[in-house]
Amino acid sequence: MPTDRAESPRPDGSGQSGRSPYRFLVTPKWIAFHLLAIALVVTMINLALWQLRRLDERRDFNARVRANANQLVTDLADIDLSTADPAAVEWRRVRLSGVYADEYQFLVVNRSQNGETGRNVVNPLVLPDRSLILVNRGFVPIEDAVPAVPSGPVTIIGRLRTTEVRKTGQPSDADTPGLTEIHRIDIPLLNGQFDTTLRPMYVEQLEAEPADATTLQPIVPPSLDEGPHLSYTIQWFIFSACVVVGWVLAVRRSLATRSGKAVRKRKSAYVPIADDESAR
Repeated sequence: MPTDRAESPRPDGSGQSGRSPYRFLVTPKWIAFHLLAIALVVTMINLALWQLRRLDERRDFNARVRANANQLVTDLADIDLSTADPAAVEWRRVRLSGVYADEYQFLVVNRSQNGETGRNVVNPLVLPDRSLILVNRGFVPIEDAVPAVPSGPVTIIGRLRTTEVRKTGQPSDADTPGLTEIHRIDIPLLNGQFDTTLRPMYVEQLEAEPADATTLQPIVPPSLDEGPHLSYTIQWFIFSACVVVGWVLAVRRSLATRSGKAVRKRKSAYVPIADDESAR
């Protein structure tokens, strides 16, 4: 906070003759203080508004997941994934049948679920029209062996999911043949592993007939709470209000100093006693 020396008051206590008591507010150091306060308030308000937008996005996501997940199970053949809007069909439950291409298997590493670290097991399923779709068969804890690929025809009920996208700071997967361990189910990248183009979405397995390995845990659905965005919004608004209050207090203190008001000294509560040597 800028500090100022007290100016010699006029006899009437109004400060220097003919000068506004607020002239100090336009001195260079106070202008810098104003700009700092404005920058902090603008930044904090923008952070609060950003959290509100994140809250709206979260609510929209939750509503879409609930709406799609609550629809009846649909045969995959009834949904044209090549033309469907991914946001409109993601999280819908679908039924599909086929045979696993057992020469391919991908382990999605560095995954965690229910407090355990492990990996997801992903295999391509050959559909009746000879096209391929990736199936995330489930989660396997790190201490358990990866189950073998089921042989023969299987029927699966699962959730449709869109391709996973690499985010800033996350490791990337090499675009080379023969991948076995991957960091995400990136369908465009994994297309290079096959002679046949993959379907543009993949399936998270919920049920299988015949049943899959018992060590496989179904992928848990996303949490549909609203997260901490509202509390963060309130915090940023409170912080910005604190900056404004601090600015006002700084201005008032400087005005008091410049007007020459002396701080009243508190009276001593000491009462001399008759036989106290200091009272004689």
